[in-house]
Amino acid sequence: MADKVNKADLQKSVASLSPADKEGWCNKQGGSWKSWKRRWIVLKDKRLWYFASKTSTVAKGYIVLDPSAIVKSEPGNKQHKFMFSIHSRGIKGERTFPIAVESSQDLADWQAAIKKALMGGEPEKAPIAGAGVAGAPAAGTPTPTDAVAVTPVGGPAPGTTPTPTPTPTPTPTPTASQPAVAPTQPTNAVVPTTPASGAAPAAPRVNKYTRLDALKNAVQFLQEPEKDNKVLEFWQMWTESIPSREELEGQTIDFHVSASTDLEKLSWRTSGPQSVVIQKMVDFFWNVGAPEPEIDKLNEVGAAINPVKIGSWIDMSAKNGMDGGWYFPVDIAPKLSIEAADAGEPTKKLLEWCDAHNVTQCFTVGRDMGAAPPRQTEIRLKLPTADFASSIGLALDSFTTFGFAPIPDNVLSTVKANPCDSINLSVITSTDGFVRLGIMLQKPSAELVRLLVEATGNKDKVAKLTTAAGMPPCVVELQHLRAGFGYGVYKEGFDVVLHWEINPD
Repeated sequence: MADKVNKADLQKSVASLSPADKEGWCNKQGGSWKSWKRRWIVLKDKRLWYFASKTSTVAKGYIVLDPSAIVKSEPGNKQHKFMFSIHSRGIKGERTFPIAVESSQDLADWQAAIKKALMGGEPEKAPIAGAGVAGAPAAGTPTPTDAVAVTPVGGPAPGTTPTPTPTPTPTPTPTASQPAVAPTQPTNAVVPTTPASGAAPAAPRVNKYTRLDALKNAVQFLQEPEKDNKVLEFWQMWTESIPSREELEGQTIDFHVSASTDLEKLSWRTSGPQSVVIQKMVDFFWNVGAPEPEIDKLNEVGAAINPVKIGSWIDMSAKNGMDGGWYFPVDIAPKLSIEAADAGEPTKKLLEWCDAHNVTQCFTVGRDMGAAPPRQTEIRLKLPTADFASSIGLALDSFTTFGFAPIPDNVLSTVKANPCDSINLSVITSTDGFVRLGIMLQKPSAELVRLLVEATGNKDKVAKLTTAAGMPPCVVELQHLRAGFGYGVYKEGFDVVLHWEINPD
């Protein structure tokens, strides 16, 4: 967990530091969250202050330039050609601060200015390795990764400019914006290798990335012409934010897809190692118009929880609903998960209910990244599993306590006649009240799935999506969206939602 920040230390404006020893735009990388953010950096006396803009009245942080500071050039790479780092104390303690600039001249100028600050006007004695030092790695060599404390999530990668675009049709959570340029199809699919001569042909391997395309192709509203299909463009932007197999370098990434039985609404989720996923995920949020305070909220919750894996999600509907956000697949106490939510009566009531019923484990927490409030936060809880009857009873109690309409009798009788492995609960809150509640039936039997799907009259549609997934649903969710939160693009009231985990072959 990151050290607590003394906000009083940051009550420093850019104007108050004038005249500065040096100032200008740079790109600074975070700590554990390996993302970059453009900052206005001001050198004054023995501190390097960084701000959100050149007119900021409060600093984001600072770096102490005392005799123990170590400043050196860093090898450039494709994205950041001119870099240096400072190992010193900052607002959150001691760590290494990688900084990228636009040109070799900027690099030389910043090094000279910092050298002067460190050595009191005697730059020749500064412990700085200058640009072009003999034996330094050539440009293109990857930058070393330091194990350092969690610091704020960055904005778009250096050299890119976030361009929020007009928001499409309103959605239950603030919508992601339409891309200014239509992205290309993802190229992550792995082509099966040819078997050795004389060997029996191997069955084609279908990997997770290919599964995404197969699932997309099973959904009618994603088949409209690309130039007229903003939802498809949104889906393509999201898939491009998923790390490739090469970027994962042997690590794994998970996919999860859920859909209403009529395939009118789908949710897509992916998660992977924090260090690999973070920058592309943040770039995606910037590109679809997520506000900076929500990027900061992601950092705050990340600092409190410090997840090993992080992920993004998108929702969509046949009526042009589009939403997106982040989530952490972590096992934490419900009280800690509330850090992601905006405080209010719903979060208070949720914690009271958890305490009263010995619900002690949250396994997923996430939040939307739309352009305007109210924000919605999803918390998924594991219910006690003494027996199925008590678990389903507890789940039904949550519907009553949180003010949702009861599950239809015919559905409930079917569920009780076909017990499942265990039950989880999905709760979405906002400052406007409880938004959605879902009973997640884990590892449902084929008979339960069949009966619930046939009751909705969508057998053929579900069969098509199940074939594309290559496996039966792993979860059946009995879901209720409160009136007023569908915004004309999502179905309100009760619905049956099926979930698939797209796991490695």
